Amino acid sequence: MTLAKVFGKVLKQRREALNLSQEELAFEAGLHRTYISLLERGVKSPTLNVLFRLAEALDIPPSQFIQKIEVQLKTLELYEDSED
Repeated sequence: MTLAKVFGKVLKQRREALNLSQEELAFEAGLHRTYISLLERGVKSPTLNVLFRLAEALDIPPSQFIQKIEVQLKTLELYEDSED
């Protein structure tokens, strides 16, 4: 799984935990709904500016948001290593 896909997974999990639609998140972050969809599917990767805007809209510090991505990546690495 690519970094963009892991980012998208974490983004979607956080958005859904807050019961926000893609449209509501897009509005709060000043982005377009289709861009949120592309991010969640791992088609696009966010810029640093977008990451900070999303974190603010999701009411989470950017560092904690990145930490959640790191945890997902580590979990994925452990899973892939166990398959070898």
